[in-house]
Amino acid sequence: MSRLSAAFAKGHPSLVCFITAGDGDTAANLDALVAGGADVIELGMPFTDPMADGQAIQEANLRSLGKGTKTADVFAIATAFRQRHPDVPLVLMGYANPMIRRGADWFADECAKAGVDGVICVDIPPEEDPDLGPALRGKEVSLIRLATPTTDAARLPAVLDGSSGFLYYVSVAGITGKQQAALDSIEQALTRLKSATELPVAVGFGVRTPEQASAIAKVADGVVVGSALVELVGRHGADAAGPVRELTAALAQAVHSAR
Repeated sequence: MSRLSAAFAKGHPSLVCFITAGDGDTAANLDALVAGGADVIELGMPFTDPMADGQAIQEANLRSLGKGTKTADVFAIATAFRQRHPDVPLVLMGYANPMIRRGADWFADECAKAGVDGVICVDIPPEEDPDLGPALRGKEVSLIRLATPTTDAARLPAVLDGSSGFLYYVSVAGITGKQQAALDSIEQALTRLKSATELPVAVGFGVRTPEQASAIAKVADGVVVGSALVELVGRHGADAAGPVRELTAALAQAVHSAR
């Protein structure tokens, strides 16, 4: 069983946590997520034009790039994480340019060497799967796709084709941040998605508090929290690990005990 499969087979909904590589003390923040009880970790690859992200993650990207973070640094962070945490799934999340500028085969090989379990590429649609998908699948790295409120029945098969690990449901038609979809609309979307795939479905965008996370975990296989954690890193800088661990622990308790 893969690390991602195991994370969604624990008998309770999974907590998926996101931080940006190179922002603050990334190694300490990653360790804090693990200590707090995150089941899956998404590590953001900093990029100059993160089109799907709101202000908090945009600013994290700029802080990281301002420190000179390169793709090689992201893989070094991932490699060190895997050595410290051999069983915790790690997913790289980002945009096409850093992933394919050296070639998809190079990127997939680096993912495999670093122990990366999956990749979420926001701006390569299913129709452009040959740009990255075959290379990742050839290295047994999951390509995790996004479904949104506008992913209708005609498009969903294309989103699912070649996808693995889990399906990331973007619960709002917008960017990461403070807006949140109504629980009724999330539940309706999950019913539709889960009738079309056996992949676990994790819900993200707009989830900030343990109360929100608990409500979504009652109907979802996983809950994704990003901006709220990234804001803590922006607020506390190199000393963010403690607050990150505290919020993660509260979120994990809420998600794991939701049902």
